Amino acid sequence: MAIPLVGTVVNLIDTADKSTPPLSSPTLTPSSIACLSTKGRLFSTGSDHIPGKNIEEPVKVEEAETVNVLPPPSEKLLVLGGNGFVGSHVCREALEHGLSVSSLSRSGRSSVHGAWADQVIWHQGNLLVPETWKDVLNGVTSVISCVGGFGSNSYMYKINGTANINAIRAAAEQGVKRFVYISAADFSIANFILQGYYEGKKAAEVELMSKFPYGGVILRPGFIYGTRQVGSVKLPLGVIGSPMAMILQHAKPLNRVPLIGPLFLPPVNVTSVAKVAVRGSTDPAFPPGAVDVYGIMRFAQQN
Repeated sequence: MAIPLVGTVVNLIDTADKSTPPLSSPTLTPSSIACLSTKGRLFSTGSDHIPGKNIEEPVKVEEAETVNVLPPPSEKLLVLGGNGFVGSHVCREALEHGLSVSSLSRSGRSSVHGAWADQVIWHQGNLLVPETWKDVLNGVTSVISCVGGFGSNSYMYKINGTANINAIRAAAEQGVKRFVYISAADFSIANFILQGYYEGKKAAEVELMSKFPYGGVILRPGFIYGTRQVGSVKLPLGVIGSPMAMILQHAKPLNRVPLIGPLFLPPVNVTSVAKVAVRGSTDPAFPPGAVDVYGIMRFAQQN
């Protein structure tokens, strides 16, 4: 016999052994089977009922609503200099990986546009003035620093060195798990011309490996190419950088030439730098220490 139950047919098959004595507890008959009406109420098809229970009395059945809610991201990334050329690509790469992303820079969001920018929490502060960003590290699990700049030797040392050292120390005190610092490749002759720039970078690298011996990653790219936004103008640096990368990535032996060898380092795409930076900041299996241009290109090709 088949009885409808909220649009679903339930087949009742009597499989009881005729020779088996009936159980002492009451048995249900078809006339006393409870069904759900299409209005979600419980009713009886007959007057038979279990002693002490009035099943003829309507009972409202509450239905739970199913809501699909994505869990909040467990990884919270802070990008230092997230409104710059490299930093903006890092932010976008991190968002594509489902991370919660915030950025700290002296100008805040500045002129950054795009739908992705609305998903970033933008903080304004100066790494050389700790009180302007003391609360930014709350809840942060990893940091990527894209902070750097040019100018006089003293200015370059402060921006590339002191500012990053302040961030590294504060992150370590806050309990941040991983810290990725985007440094620069050694260009030999350029080191002398841009002394403050490279001395600042090296000082920050030493501090990073001191405070994050197991979770510190240093990326040392050379020339970084890609489409760069300068005000309302887009500079297609890839027009130059991409062909050079194709040629120079196979000229590694030339790097050993004294003085001019570093000039043959292949350029690297900004998306590759961003991809490796995000991976280094979130993957506990990513090896700590320095990664050169060839390492960046190799890691970027991995899934």
